[in-house]
Amino acid sequence: PGSTILCWLGMAVSSVGPGVHPPAAGPGAGPGPAEGAEVLFVALSAGFTSLSHPLLYVKLLVQVGHEPLPPTVGRNLLGRKVLYLPGFFTYARHIVRVDGKKGLFRGLTPRIISSTLSTVTRGRVKKAFPLEDMEHVSNKDDVKTSLRKVVKETSHEMMMQCVSRVISHPLHVISMRCMVQFVGREVKYGGVLSSIGMILKEEGFGGFFVGLIPHILGDVVFLWCCNLLAHFINTYAVDDNFNQASVIRSYTKFVMGIAVSMLTYPFLLVGDLMAVNNCGYVILFLPRLPRISSL
Repeated sequence: PGSTILCWLGMAVSSVGPGVHPPAAGPGAGPGPAEGAEVLFVALSAGFTSLSHPLLYVKLLVQVGHEPLPPTVGRNLLGRKVLYLPGFFTYARHIVRVDGKKGLFRGLTPRIISSTLSTVTRGRVKKAFPLEDMEHVSNKDDVKTSLRKVVKETSHEMMMQCVSRVISHPLHVISMRCMVQFVGREVKYGGVLSSIGMILKEEGFGGFFVGLIPHILGDVVFLWCCNLLAHFINTYAVDDNFNQASVIRSYTKFVMGIAVSMLTYPFLLVGDLMAVNNCGYVILFLPRLPRISSL
């Protein structure tokens, strides 16, 4: 079905976040090149966020159960007639008809700020707590040393991701609520500053961190499963004598990231639904969206 494929694409886009971080400068690098690289990375991250926003916007509307278009009749692989929910392009055209082309970018500003905060925070944490360099180990005779290296790197990456998630989550909550307003045509959340004031007034400081725990758990599970699976595959399944061994190893972590994202998707789904709960929207009173107060 179109909605299932859409969610899979959304998972693939979302899975890029935990594993991406700005490059660190070497010990002898000056502040100029390092700052330039960080600015470039932030700009690229903002560009990717803007391009992927319509996809994640439609995915969120599907997640909350908004089905404004009737299913279409089609045939599955066995030739049987089945009903298919609208896919991304059909859903996107519906949004354009209702809100215009700008409607596809509802909630983009807080999402770009959230992405920027996440990227900058990761860079600052990495500079404040640098990871000691360890020699590359690929031989099976050094499995214990190699595994210790993976555990150390993953622990360091997990710390950076958790800190950046906490810092950027308030803007993520605002972005989610801005997008969900499409369902009931509300205008409760507009600008970033007014949205901050609205959450403080109605929910207090804790309103900025609803859905944080599921997202952190999803990030942690993603990092450990992805890195450990990639390590064991590169160590035991890829032979060093193979000519293209280095090329295969370079893609292993990427492929594992897509596969593991399916495992961690429920955490992200629960976190997003918690972010839009108890905020007075019409969608909350529909029977399709459950009330979620904890993981």
